[in-house]
Formats: sequence, C-alpha cells, structure tokens
Amino acid sequence: MRTGQPAPVPKPSPLVWITRAEPGASATAGRVRAMGWTPLTAPLLEARTLADATFDLTGVAAVAFTSAQGVRAFAALTGARPPAFTVGEATAEAARAAGFGTVRSADGDVAALAGLIAAADPGPILHAGALHPAGDLTGDLTARGLSARAVALYDTVPVDPGPALSKLRQITVVLTHSPRASALLARALTAHPAPHLRLLALSEAVAAPLRALENAKIAVAPFPNETSLLNLL
Repeated sequence: MRTGQPAPVPKPSPLVWITRAEPGASATAGRVRAMGWTPLTAPLLEARTLADATFDLTGVAAVAFTSAQGVRAFAALTGARPPAFTVGEATAEAARAAGFGTVRSADGDVAALAGLIAAADPGPILHAGALHPAGDLTGDLTARGLSARAVALYDTVPVDPGPALSKLRQITVVLTHSPRASALLARALTAHPAPHLRLLALSEAVAAPLRALENAKIAVAPFPNETSLLNLL
C-alpha cells in the first residue's frame, strides 16, 4: 500500500438471523460466529416448563427425548435417569450432561428415533416432550407394536420478532430449526416481504411452512442436524 492512502475499511460479515429458542440459540450463535458470520439471536419461540407438569415412571423401561428442553424439564422434575433415546446428538449431549448414563441417539428426525427405539425394543417408553410436539413419536411406536405414552413437560410460546424485523435489510440468511418457528417466520415475512433472504431449514418438515412465501430462497439440510444445516451457509 502506498504511503498516504487510507487503509481499506473491512466489510461487515453477513448477518444470520437465528430463530430457535434459548438456550439453543446462543449455542448456534457461537457456531455461526466461529464460521465467520455475524449471528443475530432473535428467537421466535420461548420454551416454558409447564407449571403443572408431572409424570409417573412406574413400568417405564426407557425415556425418549426429541429436544434438549425436554431433557432439562425431565431432569428438573425427577432424579431418575432411565435409559434414554434421543432424536439427535445435541439432545444426547444434554442428556449426558443431565446425568443419564445410557443414551442412544438416532442422529436424525422423529421417524429415525422411532426406528431406533423399535429396533432396540426396550420395553414401555415415555416420551417426555412439548405440549405441541413436532411429529407423533408415540403414535409411530404404537403402530409398530410397542408400548409408548407421552407427557408434556414444556410449551413453546411465540416471541415478538420486532428486533429482527427492524434489521431485515441487513440480514442475509435465516436459520430455522422447527416447524413452529418456520410458521411464525412465514407469517412475519408475509407481512414484511424480504425476497433477498436465504431461508435455511433443518428438515423438509421445518421447510414446509415456508413454501407458501412467494419467491422464497429455501434450502433444506440433507440431514436433520445442525452441522448439516450450518454447512448450507
């Protein structure tokens, strides 16, 4: 560089809107930042443990978790740590951190989890999850001839997307991890069109609510885990 010329001003890294609920949103933000992008953590959902949540483990051989929030809610209510089956590795890590000694991960979606449990045939299963779960794990297991029941330990409630919408022109990519978050995102983008956005979805089920958006640039992770999702950036 010749003397007297100003140093070039570095361009800001692209802004990525992370829509998932906490504490997962912060973990995703760290991974996004490490990849050289700028995360905007603005969840569309907030997880809340149900005040009247309770369950009976009598006769239960194993517990199934389809989210880390389900693990945390279960662990807060009981000291029991039966064998656990999880939908993915992030949920498995949460289970191990909560003290579960036997944890098996499907490393996929709800259908993959049902297949893993059916193959293991551990005995009666309790699915500890959300009030409005994504997929029907107990229905799938029952259809396969297994004994399964579900208990709702938490709910996810909508969060005002205003903080992200105020920066919509600066956002390049949006990450969606759940069908409910995608439905809320689709509603927000219908009212505030932003066809320049790349919408990255964890799975086809997560992408489905976004398909109604006009001129949407949607990409779906080849495998339903966050590593595959972030590889789309």
